Amino acid sequence: MQKIRHTPVAPTRTQRLAPGGEIDAHRHDDHQIAYASRGTIAVTTDAGSWIAPATRALWIPAGTVHQHQAHGELDLHLVGLPTTDNPLGLDKPAVLAVSPLLRELIVAYTRDPDDDTPPHRRLRAVMLDQLALSPERPLHLPAPTDPLLRELHDILRADPADNRSLDDLGRQIGASARTLSRRLRDDLGLTYPQWRTQIRLHHALILLADDTPVTAVAHHCGWSSASTFINVFRRTFGHTPGTRPTT
Repeated sequence: MQKIRHTPVAPTRTQRLAPGGEIDAHRHDDHQIAYASRGTIAVTTDAGSWIAPATRALWIPAGTVHQHQAHGELDLHLVGLPTTDNPLGLDKPAVLAVSPLLRELIVAYTRDPDDDTPPHRRLRAVMLDQLALSPERPLHLPAPTDPLLRELHDILRADPADNRSLDDLGRQIGASARTLSRRLRDDLGLTYPQWRTQIRLHHALILLADDTPVTAVAHHCGWSSASTFINVFRRTFGHTPGTRPTT
């Protein structure tokens, strides 16, 4: 059984992780923001996985057992917030949009976390104001609880390019497409195309963090062409796969 580390105070710091690097499962009594100014950060809990490139940040509520994993060379900025500071009123993990201003505020705030001067406190106040304006983004890959869906999930995670219909996949695992569709709605609140797209986008972000070419990402994740992938990516993230924030 994995030991869960308990750190009462969520740290505020900047940390560099190599590709594939991890921060083992742990929890804090405080809230935490995790933001990667370089690379892509994934956070896993019992409820599923959240993934964020450099245009997104992860909100991790107090008490949530979570594990970090780096995809690509990662510059990770962690901001600990007491439970009295919850600018979005969220009690579950979430992915938040990061504006250019919020990006610079997080990077600047975590550069010297021990600074308690009035200018640094004002910087923190503006950061919290900007967080309150940050919309949630649907980058959560929920973990199914239904045994049949878990089996289907393993198949699709192993090969996101698997384009078989739900009927064909159902025959492999011994369930009808109607049964699987009903269980997807009941367990995850998603249709099969919505769920498969989330799995593919999740995998695409990991490949992009490893500098895989866009055309290869589209192929590995099951899109018929690079242009189709780019259109789906832009609708979801608000920018094209090759766009990266300036440092």
